[in-house]
Formats: sequence, structure tokens, C-alpha cells
Amino acid sequence: MAAHRKPKQPPLGGQAGRTAVTLALASAATATLFEGSGHADPRPTTAQVKEKVDRLYEEAEVATERYNGAKEKADEARAAFDRLRDEAARRTQRLNTARDGLGAMAAAQYRSGGLDPAVQLALTSDPDEYLERAALAEKAGDRQAAAVGLVRRELAAIRRLRGESTGRLDALRGHETELRRQRAAVLGKLREARTLLARLTAEERARYEAAAAGRDGSGTSAANARTAPTTASGGTATTRADRSSGGDRGPVTAPNARAAQAVSFAHAQLGKPYVWGATGPSAYDCSGLTQAAWRAAGISLPRTTYTQINAGRRVSRAQLAPGDLIFFYSGISHVGLYIGGGRMIHAPRPGAPIRIAPIDEMPFAGATRVG
Repeated sequence: MAAHRKPKQPPLGGQAGRTAVTLALASAATATLFEGSGHADPRPTTAQVKEKVDRLYEEAEVATERYNGAKEKADEARAAFDRLRDEAARRTQRLNTARDGLGAMAAAQYRSGGLDPAVQLALTSDPDEYLERAALAEKAGDRQAAAVGLVRRELAAIRRLRGESTGRLDALRGHETELRRQRAAVLGKLREARTLLARLTAEERARYEAAAAGRDGSGTSAANARTAPTTASGGTATTRADRSSGGDRGPVTAPNARAAQAVSFAHAQLGKPYVWGATGPSAYDCSGLTQAAWRAAGISLPRTTYTQINAGRRVSRAQLAPGDLIFFYSGISHVGLYIGGGRMIHAPRPGAPIRIAPIDEMPFAGATRVG
């Protein structure tokens, strides 16, 4: 029986073959074009990059303040643990001394024949010797009782200190874990911002930096302009407004000499770099700068923005005076030092040095008067 086979199709030739090939190539090109356009990642504009980077810097600053808070708690826990450990060492030394004293008493009793002092006293027939030995026995008993009591007290204290030390050590480890977590968060945000900026051309990067620095058309940076240092006289202080930020607004009076000293210190830091977690003297983050400024005026502030806002008396925006702390964003994640004329000195962000800036460049959240 003959096998049934499908007849072979003759190859296309001539005009029909050329038409088929052309259609196939056109179809492939069209598919490639649509696939490429469908998966293409449009390049962000400079404005879009700036918006994203600014948001990342803000998020990094939130994480920075949390890092500062965790570091402060870790430092306090470490100092408390060290104090407990030192006290335990001193108690242990006293315990060893008391034990040595008890050992000496036991050795003396052994050398005397191992008789209890009361028994030895009863065997004495000489009245004078009896009275003398009675006094000595009483003193020896008192000394021995005191030594035993001291040993017991030191043992109890050492047990208490060891328990407290264990708790402090657990707290320290918890704060250190949080410290590492917030550090990773900060570095992650900063790394993402750098990656975005690296995608800009040199011209786009220059435009971004100009916009971030708040430069005017002449290319000078009003934010970095230095003003005359604050001076104090008879408990008052004045500082002259920055001419380059919109005209001379005249002298501004600080409420007291301490506020003037804080402003003067902040002026001296202009141009120094922002470094997250830094408290000076060569670099600062925002709360590190305000803390250092008021420390120079003799007042100790807490470390973070969200604790500094409660370190003084709240004032309204209309009541601002030089030296006041101004806070920004709903999370109280940024702080600057008011210097008058609607301006402040602050440490803005990585890559932007300490400078003078208008207080309305960020959303106002509150203000505190310290001194």
C-alpha cells in the first residue's frame, strides 16, 4: 500500500518570495520598535531629579535625627553601664579586704588553740586578767561582727549591681542595633541621591547645584554670604542683615547677650560642611550646629531636633528674635538658628555648606526661644 505523504511546498521565488521577505522584515522591525518603546525608561528632567533628590535628602535627615537620638541613648546606656561596672569593681575590692580581715581573725583564733574567747575568759582565775580579757573579747566580737556585716552588705550590693549591669547591657545592645539600622537608612538614602545625580550631564548638574544653592542670576550665592558678626553690649546684641539677600534691612537686636553669642558662633561656622551625625568643630548636621551654638553661649541643648523643640519657650513666627531655634517639616526633622530679617543660619544637607538662608524656603513647623 502506498504511503500517504504531504506534498512539499515549492519555495517561493521571484516577486512573491521577495514580497514575503520584505513583509517579514517589516513585521520584525515593527515589533522591535514597539517593544523598545514599551520598555524604554524615559530620562528624568533636571527638575524631576531635583525633586526626587530633595525628597531623599529630607528622608535622610529624618533618619539622621533618629540616628542622633539612638546614639545619644546608646552613649547614656554605655556610660551608665561603665559606672555600674566601676562601682562593682570597687565593691569587690572592699569585699576582698573584708574577707581578708575575717581570715586574719580566724587564723588568730586557731593559733590561740581554737577556743572561743568566752571559754578562755571563763578559765581565767586572775580578776585583773579577767577584766582585761573581757574587754578584749568584747572588742574582738564587735570587730568580727562588723567584718561579717560588711561582707554581707558588699555581697548584696555586688549582686544588685550585676543585675543592673545586665539590664544596662541589654539596653545598650538594643540602642546599638537601632543605631546600625538608622545608619543604614541614612546611607541608603544618600546613596540613592548620589545615583540620581550621577545620571545628570555636567550642564544639568550645574543647573541643579545652582538651584539647590539658591543662587541669583549673577552666579553669587546669597545663602553663603557672610554677615557681620553679632556683638553684645550691656546685655543686648545687634547683627546687620545680609545685603545680598534682598537689601539692607537694618540692624536686628538679639534679646540678650547669650542669644547674641549663639548667633555669633553660628556666623563663624559659615562655609563649613554638612556631615550627618557631626557636632563640630569642623563639620555639623543641623541639630549639631544649633547645639554647638548654644553650648558656646553656656546653655546645653539636647541632641536631636525633636527634643530641641521642647528645650525652651515656644514662640510664634511673628515673635522670632535672633538666637531662636526654628524647626521645619511636620516631623520636626530640620532646625536652623534665626538671625533676624527673615533669615537663619543652618546646615542644609550633604554637599551644601553651612549658610544663611530665608526661613520660608522650607515648611515652618515651630520655634523655640532658649535663653
